[in-house]
Amino acid sequence: MQGEIEDKCGIVGIHCPDESKNVASFVYYCLYALQHRGQESAGIATFNPEKGLNYYCGMGLITDVFKDYEIQNLKGNMAIGHVRYSTTGQSRLENSQPFVTDFDDGFIAMAHNGDIVNSAELRNELVKEGYEFKSDTDSEVICYMLKREHYDNNKNIIDSIESVSKKLVGSYALTILVNGDLYGVRDPMGIKPLAVAKRGDEFILASETVAFDVINAEYIRDIEPGEVVFFENDEINSHMLEIAGDCKISHCMFEYVYFARPDSTIDGINVYETRMNIGRQLHELYPIDADVVIPVPDSSIPAAIGYSRASGIPYGEGLIKNRYVGRTFIMPTQEERELAVRLKLNPIKDAIKGKRIILIDDSIVRGTTSKKLLDLVKEAEPAEIHFLVGCPPVISPCFYGVAMATKKELIAANYSIEEIQDQLEIDTLGYITIESLIEAIGMSKDDLCLGCINEEYPTEIPEGLEAETYYKP
Repeated sequence: MQGEIEDKCGIVGIHCPDESKNVASFVYYCLYALQHRGQESAGIATFNPEKGLNYYCGMGLITDVFKDYEIQNLKGNMAIGHVRYSTTGQSRLENSQPFVTDFDDGFIAMAHNGDIVNSAELRNELVKEGYEFKSDTDSEVICYMLKREHYDNNKNIIDSIESVSKKLVGSYALTILVNGDLYGVRDPMGIKPLAVAKRGDEFILASETVAFDVINAEYIRDIEPGEVVFFENDEINSHMLEIAGDCKISHCMFEYVYFARPDSTIDGINVYETRMNIGRQLHELYPIDADVVIPVPDSSIPAAIGYSRASGIPYGEGLIKNRYVGRTFIMPTQEERELAVRLKLNPIKDAIKGKRIILIDDSIVRGTTSKKLLDLVKEAEPAEIHFLVGCPPVISPCFYGVAMATKKELIAANYSIEEIQDQLEIDTLGYITIESLIEAIGMSKDDLCLGCINEEYPTEIPEGLEAETYYKP
């Protein structure tokens, strides 16, 4: 359910060998395409041999951050960028990225998507060694660990990344700018996505392929789990981390269900087609006789189309989304938060009244947003409401970069499906099964992270680490 779960970040990197070019504007456009992955802050860092490091970060959407800042001031032929939604670390300017610090008579700038579950332990070690933190993010922890490996053990950047990766537990996709060199890193489990494309003499790294489309770059491939890439002589150079072979591949299933834009391809799988498949699977599980299939916009639209085509029941728009509503989750009062649902979605009464509707949504997490949504739909006086969900019941928190909820807040962790249906006061509540979701994605169960729906996490969770303390407001 939109508004109940958020991904952490979107990252971009551009390598251009022509020192006369400025690539910041293209990073801006790529981040614009990835805005759905984070709306709290945005930033860009560039490198130019004459000007050195240039960077700018700010709070809000990328259009807000750079509204009064000339993107042309960020001169450089190498660049990285970041859009952020906070899970680890509070929502404040100090936690915006890219994170920048001095490194080897120059600097290192890093953009990070993911979460490190043992970051508190690693941070304490660095504090004892005299490192001073200006943020409370795990991204700064990674940056200082790279710096420590380089200085204390006289290692180059690849060897430093290798050493640091052996100590990190969790998810990380990174774009790293070390003076004039760009590196891309994907954790050995491949939880968070990262891909590479080419445009002319430029190489582009991004969280989703949609970022390549917007600047007319040609997608080459996904970065492999446990792979470090860098660019020289118009070639992609690759280094596989030593620990990669010992880790279970665990791609996040929520990328396909909710996070990624439908026009993206993640690890070779088209997101739009996957969501269409989810709709088809929902029809196989719940072949309901109804008058119209209605999506909760926007991420559920392909699933609703898939259900409609499989069932022969007409597809219809029964809810209109206001795409100009800002970050309503910061509204301070309950009354305002309830008003925000009406601001975001409004039912088309003539499309719903007196009809048996199949309403399709991507997920239910806390259930509070679903309840408010269904109350709106009921005001339009449908004859029946059959609510189908494209994600299995979420019964456990995520520790890898999805701001979701604590276990005590997860409705499916505390109530049966029948009890949830009674609370929502609807005719049918149907979740897709884990088996059907895996079939819809078209990937082996062994290659997916399903921890939030089956409590089988791909890493050991540090003792005492609970979502109540892990995710900060």
